[in-house]
Amino acid sequence: MSGLLNARQISLGYRAADGWHSVLEDFDLQLQVGEVVSVLGPSGVGKSSLLRVLAGLQSPHKGQVSLAGEVLEGPHPRVAVAFQDPSLLPWLSLEHNVAFGLDFARQPRLSARQRQERIDQAIADVGLEHARQRYPAQLSGGMAQRTALARCLARQPQVLLLDEPFGALDEVTRADMQQLLLKVIGQHRTSALLITHDIDEALLLSDRVLLLGNSPAHILGQWRIELPAPRAERIEELGALRIEILKTLRRASRNPLNSPLPAPSEIDHVPGRLHPHAS
Repeated sequence: MSGLLNARQISLGYRAADGWHSVLEDFDLQLQVGEVVSVLGPSGVGKSSLLRVLAGLQSPHKGQVSLAGEVLEGPHPRVAVAFQDPSLLPWLSLEHNVAFGLDFARQPRLSARQRQERIDQAIADVGLEHARQRYPAQLSGGMAQRTALARCLARQPQVLLLDEPFGALDEVTRADMQQLLLKVIGQHRTSALLITHDIDEALLLSDRVLLLGNSPAHILGQWRIELPAPRAERIEELGALRIEILKTLRRASRNPLNSPLPAPSEIDHVPGRLHPHAS
């Protein structure tokens, strides 16, 4: 089934003195409207490079990415990206940081009223109306990440791509940001892809989890999570999924050249919850 954002046979790598080094091979994705997908994997498997390809910021070695049937050949106005570093401009207020980029050539033309309405709504969505005139140096880490999220929301994206956006936050602030992300995605029916190395974060936020591993990397498995949000109070029901993902990753680490998914008899099932698929 075709999705809103589709990646087909994506391969990534780099050329070195001793020849071509393949990093990721044959990655496929169909991201549906309103779906949240997390991509897990150890460092070095190409997760961040993959996100840049999906955002139109980098060309793949092979394969193609399309949004609503349109092949991406560069950044798209309906795709927004949030990184671990909020990347706020220190000389601009919070409000002007949220507005930054709305006037770029690839963005749709907006009247002054439309532009201000978008900015106001995005700031309200993340609960920062009281701080709109503050500068980045006056913001906490959580407020800076909220500002970066508001900047994405002001573009009214169909797809939100997130590269470990909460990795530098303390545990309490990270949990708050995770719940905020789910709220705004639900309000706007935005599709989201989250790059993370945190299995618990993936399980709490996602409709589907993809695990990358091996060298060159490929999809070791994927799990659909049917437990309704919020899930923080039902963490025990996610325990079997967590164990299964860890088993798959450890099996690949022990045998990097050949890492099949476990046989059905090896799976710790959560009834009606765990749906593993071979890549």
